[in-house]
Amino acid sequence: MQTIFREYDIRGIYQQELTKESVNAIGYFLGEEIKERLGRGAEELFVGVGYDARTHSPQLYSWLSEGLINAGLNVLEMGLVTTGVNYFTNFVSWIVDGREVVLAASIMITGSHNPPEYNGFKITLDKAPFYGKEIAALGEKIAASGGVMRKSATPGKIFPIDAKERYIAYLVDQFAHLRGFAPKLAIDCGNGVAGVVLPEILSRLGIKAKFLYVEPDGTFPNHHPDPSEEHNLEDLKHTMQQEGNDLGIAFDGDADRIAVLTPHYNIKGDELALIFARDMARSGKKPVVIGEVKCSKVMYDEIDKLGTAIMHKTGHSNLKVKIRETNADLAAEVSGHLFFNDRWFGFDDAIYVAMRVLELVHHGVDLDREVASMPKMFSTDEIKVKVTEETKFPIIDEIKKLLTAPAPSFPKIISIVDIDGVRVNFEHGWGLVRASNTTPVLVTRFEASTPEMVELYKNSLNALIEEAKAKVGL
Repeated sequence: MQTIFREYDIRGIYQQELTKESVNAIGYFLGEEIKERLGRGAEELFVGVGYDARTHSPQLYSWLSEGLINAGLNVLEMGLVTTGVNYFTNFVSWIVDGREVVLAASIMITGSHNPPEYNGFKITLDKAPFYGKEIAALGEKIAASGGVMRKSATPGKIFPIDAKERYIAYLVDQFAHLRGFAPKLAIDCGNGVAGVVLPEILSRLGIKAKFLYVEPDGTFPNHHPDPSEEHNLEDLKHTMQQEGNDLGIAFDGDADRIAVLTPHYNIKGDELALIFARDMARSGKKPVVIGEVKCSKVMYDEIDKLGTAIMHKTGHSNLKVKIRETNADLAAEVSGHLFFNDRWFGFDDAIYVAMRVLELVHHGVDLDREVASMPKMFSTDEIKVKVTEETKFPIIDEIKKLLTAPAPSFPKIISIVDIDGVRVNFEHGWGLVRASNTTPVLVTRFEASTPEMVELYKNSLNALIEEAKAKVGL
């Protein structure tokens, strides 16, 4: 049970870890936490809850809401929405039962890009992510309760809100200058929830696009909704070739992760961040951009020429907190999570990012030329090494120990960054090993000035991984 309370969110398998009893308890004890944290009476507290297209999401909504109501909190029901819509509801006020209210918290029920049997909860409390030690403490409290919950004498109520329409109208207004823009555009919604908002936004702006798999379907019958995996983009690439599209966009299941394609490039999240930073610099701003430990050295070096680049931990919660701390303009993950604080609210929303990409093209930015002008480095995609939940962090600790006295044949180490796993900076590039906070894998990535150096760094760190695995008995 405790394994579902992860670094960024709560995530598990439906009807195994996510049962009626466990989800009721999550709702109830989270409600108690919200009351304690915000110090207001339960009747004044409203929690927005929305869900993605997974087949079991409506059932989880029912169980979760029951727990929140039993704690005395009111639920604002959003229905089927993107994660961006869910986050957005925290930053505007709502008229509920004749009075204006602001959300105390929101919960998005989503399995994101995990396999269909998974689901979970992304929690925002008082406009900030509820994560890390807070989620761990919630899990411990639920475990210690033995399932005993003292129901509130005055249960909360459920009020429906049209969060989707409010969000669509907001974005149409924000991007009204794109009205009538006619890009050669193809979009793969991946049978996720991008299809419930983006077609309507583009329609109201008079922007036409070739849509693939727009109907939400939690069985994901066409391909898995993870655009960071190249094979999931094959249908979009084929459509772009057939239709002659200049731009392709793909989304993950809950539409907080984006892939941007041109006829020549699959533009990664760190490359997009650099393109956006350059655009900000052209308008006179000195952009402050946060990247995660998997981002290219090219991104950090080039942004430092324009403004300031900051390296931080991977994970949507970590990056949102860092944006609030630094007031940065933008944060990015290689996987396609981008967080705009410039003209937006500092959370990751791939629908909003898609509109900013369209805006770039509308303003005459040549995406192919932007990528081609970046200094050339050779890199791998994320490479995942299967381990177990119990061993992934001990393996990282062992690797750190091994790096204190590497073999004479090990490539020369310039420096080590250990804010999230281990990023080893070598003479001609770098290599990363970190433990995933959402799955039982180690994530590695390598970059260097030549393909041969990439292989050298990869093989050297992989040898350390195998040695560390043996030391922890795996």
